[in-house]
Amino acid sequence: MTITTHLPQHAPELRAAARHIGRRRFLSLTGAAAALAFAVHLPAAGAASAARLDARRIPDDPFTLGVASGDPLPDSVLLWTRLAPAPFEPDGGLPAERVSVDWELAEDERFSKIVRRGTATAHPEFHHTVHVEVDQLDADRVFYYRFRAGTWHSETGRTRTAPAKGSPASALTLAAVSCQAYTDGYYTPYRHLAQDDVDVVFHLGDYLYEYAVNSVGGYRHYTDRTLPALFNRETTTLEDYRLRYALYKTDPDLRAAHAAHPFVVTWDDHETENNYADDTPENGVPPEEFLLRRASAYRAYWENQPLRLRQQPAGPDMRLYRRLHWGRLAQFDVLDTRQYRSNQAYGDGAKVPGPDIDDPARTMTGAAQEEWLLDGWLSSTALWNVVPQQVIFSQRKFDLTSPSRVSMDAWDGYRACRRRILDGAKAAGVENLMVLTGDVHVGYGFDIKDDFDDPDSATLGTEIAATSVASGRDGIDKPANWDTYMKANPHLKFYNGRRGYVTVALGRELARADFKTVPYVTTPGAALTTAGSFVTEAGAPGLKQA
Repeated sequence: MTITTHLPQHAPELRAAARHIGRRRFLSLTGAAAALAFAVHLPAAGAASAARLDARRIPDDPFTLGVASGDPLPDSVLLWTRLAPAPFEPDGGLPAERVSVDWELAEDERFSKIVRRGTATAHPEFHHTVHVEVDQLDADRVFYYRFRAGTWHSETGRTRTAPAKGSPASALTLAAVSCQAYTDGYYTPYRHLAQDDVDVVFHLGDYLYEYAVNSVGGYRHYTDRTLPALFNRETTTLEDYRLRYALYKTDPDLRAAHAAHPFVVTWDDHETENNYADDTPENGVPPEEFLLRRASAYRAYWENQPLRLRQQPAGPDMRLYRRLHWGRLAQFDVLDTRQYRSNQAYGDGAKVPGPDIDDPARTMTGAAQEEWLLDGWLSSTALWNVVPQQVIFSQRKFDLTSPSRVSMDAWDGYRACRRRILDGAKAAGVENLMVLTGDVHVGYGFDIKDDFDDPDSATLGTEIAATSVASGRDGIDKPANWDTYMKANPHLKFYNGRRGYVTVALGRELARADFKTVPYVTTPGAALTTAGSFVTEAGAPGLKQA
């Protein structure tokens, strides 16, 4: 990883805080909140201290970053926007004053049948973001929404509620996306996804990358614009992370996808820093200092995603794992495999396994999240139990030799924890387990085996890995290691190296996964094709070509 020489403005304060706040105190709620407020110049309580700005005085369109919705519940939707008439300026082009934002939710695109309306406040302490939780709605309904600030109107977004928890819902089509490095190419897959017929989109991590973005947007090679120099550095401060989200969210294809579908988001590593593990960073700075950076990253993540108030972070801590339902058809247990994990074994990377990966004390999820997941399966009444998460869950050997190297950053590096998860699924009687994965910039389809080294062992579920939206640039259908991977991993049923996304249609009888790809992203306008289609039958796990 390239290490920037940029010194953030608050670096001296961060280091002072790290010296004067002991780690035990820092990790307490009070210590974390105090440290964050000190480091990023935010009032401890936040919201009501600023003066109010008359929205009619905003001279330019403040809805430059679009709209979004998220986490659909049977009776509620979450609506998001951010006011930023000048998105590439640190203050977004607004003074440090509160702004009233009106919102409407309707049954139709013309807003002739409005079902809810209200006014929210965009607080400067939260960078003029708005999170509106609209409750008391009918289940299993499509709605349209929009915002107004002064004389300015946002674009119209489309969202929906989930079916009632106990209802016998018969069908759901989801899309899974991941890994959208702005510098690696255009977001063409999102343009196609915006037009696709899906109920909900799961973003599985790496929404943001911390690396520098040069004046031409990297491999986008802009000739019609010059990006400001403030993007040409690694993100370390709250201001850095906020500005980077602004850059990403100005992309018209990403905006279109957010406006078209509700998103369920979870992070991986790059939203903070590459391959971090809990309080251990990649580059060896003290944990206390890294946790202050993590606090800034987590705050900016919550501000810029369609997340509910219950996910709002406290200092460097944020409860992102959560459970959603789609009637009795599907239960979604959304995991966070970064914030609580043990440090990668053997220095990270691709390594031959050693005894550390089977150490039961090492964890990918942390004890509390693991217990929450297993308890949730015990009480599940859903036909499909789906686990949206970040890194490859199934065994993935890199070599034909024995022993083979595996990834220390994936579940292969936390084998004892994976064993507990699989044993928990068996104990709970989970028959239709599906894991959704991002991270690796390729599309995979795995059978999840009880014993990955025994091809004849029971198949316990299916893993669908969504390729990247842009990360890795254009890619190829068959990467150079395709033959090796397919031979070394007989439970691997599909492997493709192009950019794109995956859709999964869940039904009462079977689930169908369609891996959708584009031939290039380094220039815009690529057409969408389906690189592979597979089904897995309810009650009979295992992928079969459709």
